[in-house]
Parts: sequence; structure tokens; C-alpha cells
Amino acid sequence: MNLRRLIEDARTLGGHKTKKDAVTAALAEYNQRRKQIGIIKLFGTIDYDPAYDYKAARGRRRGA
Repeated sequence: MNLRRLIEDARTLGGHKTKKDAVTAALAEYNQRRKQIGIIKLFGTIDYDPAYDYKAARGRRRGA
């Protein structure tokens, strides 16, 4: 599939008025997906402190 067809399909499917809007949205989605993949790769690699009290941390932030 050629580039023009890909852009036109993205414009139509996304309901974008211009090619620029379609490309901008596509790049934003691409970047977001790549960031998500990076976060998913971290699962199971970070050790958490089982004694950490997240509720106490919330209280401190509110000034309690």
C-alpha cells in the first residue's frame, strides 16, 4: 500500500478533515503505544516494598 493511500485511509477512518490532522493523530497514537509497550516490559522487573503504606502517603499529601 502506498503512503498516499495510507494517509487517506487514516483520514477517512479517523474522521479527520485534513491529511495533517490524520498524520498528527497517527503519530500521537504511535508514540503512546510505544510508551505503553515500554511500561509493559517493566512488569515483573521492579521490586516493591511490601511494607509501603500507600494510604498513609495519600494522607500526607492532603496535609492530614
